[in-house]
Amino acid sequence: MRTALVIGTGLIGTSAALALTARGVTVHLADHDPGQARTAAALGAGTDEAPDGPVDLAIVAAPPAYVADVLADTMRRGVARGYLDVASVKGGPRRELQALGLDLTGYIGTHPMSGREKSGPLAASADLFEGRPWVLTPTRDTDTEVLNLALELVSHCRAVPVVMDADAHDRAVALVSHMPHLVSSMVAARLEHAEEAAVRLCGQGIRDVTRIAASDPRMWIDILSANPGPVADLLSDVAADLEEAVRSLRALQSADQDERREGVAGIEDVLRRGNAGQVRVPGKHGAAPRAYEAVVVLIDDQPGQLARIFADAGLAGVNIEDVRIEHATGQQAGLVQLLVEPKAVPVLTAALRERGWSVRQ
Repeated sequence: MRTALVIGTGLIGTSAALALTARGVTVHLADHDPGQARTAAALGAGTDEAPDGPVDLAIVAAPPAYVADVLADTMRRGVARGYLDVASVKGGPRRELQALGLDLTGYIGTHPMSGREKSGPLAASADLFEGRPWVLTPTRDTDTEVLNLALELVSHCRAVPVVMDADAHDRAVALVSHMPHLVSSMVAARLEHAEEAAVRLCGQGIRDVTRIAASDPRMWIDILSANPGPVADLLSDVAADLEEAVRSLRALQSADQDERREGVAGIEDVLRRGNAGQVRVPGKHGAAPRAYEAVVVLIDDQPGQLARIFADAGLAGVNIEDVRIEHATGQQAGLVQLLVEPKAVPVLTAALRERGWSVRQ
């Protein structure tokens, strides 16, 4: 791949353009908002000038509702040797293109499983996709050259290619992305009119659950409008669990011991099923999750604190497998959980205390 055209210079499109430009590909940028394309160009993502002739690959990074129309226009104009999109829904755009009677041998649907709460070119980064799955949905009609161009794009972005059927992909992202986003928003909505005294008690748990609720509603309306059926099916299952949980909690209020036992059993069932599902979430490097233990350290909210603690862990010969930060409400301090192999806990604890860190039990 020597040349590419990125249509849509938001977070995903600009991030892909930055990665391609860094690998020596000449990238042309286009957007329905010329100012946004100029911003992406100023960031080093390419040029907002139109290409002189057909490019090797056209990357459509428009919202799902507009993907088919943009693809149809670019394919009819013959602007590239190959075409792909990066929308979060795959079955719908392909069916729309088929209904328009277009030759789809030169097209492949893709979806990089990466993003941020913020959107737009200013949120973009060349390493956004590094180590993340990038789904490809070829069919028997997909031209081999186009598949190879898509794989080259994934390689340049340092992502991990995953081949799936388009409709299977849509059901999967409904489960791991679209439905969780709605549930996160529903939990966060409970905070909107909550008493200030209650909100001040927010800890890391509520922050984890509501983090993705900060995303742009307009973007998510586009995404959910393109994949409503699978999301609705999953929410229906969640609603059934919620109803059972409510019944069980009400039973715990009863004076009848049998009803209370049924309530305990109902709550225990959902919690245990939650345990069973959570352990299936892939851990580090995509492998099965491993049991790490946390070394908890109190740190001040000052520049360089995290860098120092990581450096001290390195001097102790301990690899930090993961890190979590819990900020103290109303204070310039926080607790850092350094997740390490169980055998490394006493080594790291002793080393950090020796270097003056306040390690909590």
